[in-house]
Amino acid sequence: MLNDVTFGQYYPTKSFVHRLDPRVKLLFLIAYIVMLFVAKSFYGLALCFIILLITVIASRVPLGSVLRSIKGVIAILVFTSLLNVFFHGGSHLLWEWKFIHIYTEGLIFAGFLTLRLLFLVMGSTILTLTTTPVNLTDGIESLLFPFALIRLPVHALALIMSIALRFIPTLMDETNRIISAQKARGANFDSGNIFKRVKAIVPVLIPLLISAFRRAEELGDAMDVRCYSSGHKRTKYKKLKIGWRDFIAALFAGIMIAGVILLNIYGYMIYPPIYGYMVIV
Repeated sequence: MLNDVTFGQYYPTKSFVHRLDPRVKLLFLIAYIVMLFVAKSFYGLALCFIILLITVIASRVPLGSVLRSIKGVIAILVFTSLLNVFFHGGSHLLWEWKFIHIYTEGLIFAGFLTLRLLFLVMGSTILTLTTTPVNLTDGIESLLFPFALIRLPVHALALIMSIALRFIPTLMDETNRIISAQKARGANFDSGNIFKRVKAIVPVLIPLLISAFRRAEELGDAMDVRCYSSGHKRTKYKKLKIGWRDFIAALFAGIMIAGVILLNIYGYMIYPPIYGYMVIV
C-alpha cells in the first residue's frame, strides 16, 4: 500500500511540463484549484478534467502514477461521500429507513464533491511528479519574496517545505523496510479486525520515529559541516527564467478559467438541468 504513495516523488523525463518554470507551475496549480472551487456544475468539472488530462499528456507521466495518488485519500473520499448522501436534503426522495433519508440531490452533490476532491489530489500530484524539490524550493521562495520585505524568513520556510516533500518517499521506503523486518519476525499486519491492525502498527511507529529523528540529525550535521546559513543573502547556481513555454501555459490557464466562469454564467442556457441541479451551490 505504501508503495502506491506518489506524492512528493519526482518522475524524471523531458516534457513540456517538466521544462516549465516552477513559479508558473505553482501559479497554474493555484489557478486550477480556484477553477475546481469556482465550477458549480458537472460541465465545469468536465472542463477541469480536460485540463488535467491535457496536463498529464503534456507531462509524459504515466497515468498509473497519477492514479495511484488517489489510493491514499480513498477513505476520506468515501467518508465525505457518505456524509453528503445521508445528510444532504432535497425534494426527490429515493429511499428511506427510519431516520435515514436518501435524496437524488444528495447523490448528485456527493458525486460532484468526490470528483472535485479527486481532481484536486491528482492535480497536486502532477506538480510534485514534474518538479524537483530544489526547483520547487526556488519557486516558492521567489513567489514569497514580497514577504521578505516584512522580515519573514522566506528562504527558511521554502527550505522546510522542500525538505518535507523530499523525505515523504524516504519515510515510505523506511516504513516498508520496517514492516518487512517485522513480518520476518512473525508480525501479522494483514489479518484481524481494525483494532488488531492498528495495534500491530504500533511496533512500526517507534523505530520509524527513531529513524526520522536520526535522519534529521544527520541532515542538520551535514548542513553545519558545509557552513550553511539562511540568515545571509544566498546566490543561486541556476536562476529561474520565464520562457515561451511559460507564456503558453499562462495563456492556456487564462482561457480555461474564463471557460469555467462562462459555464457558470451561461451554462444553464446550453445544457438542461439535472433535477434542478444544473448549478450546484
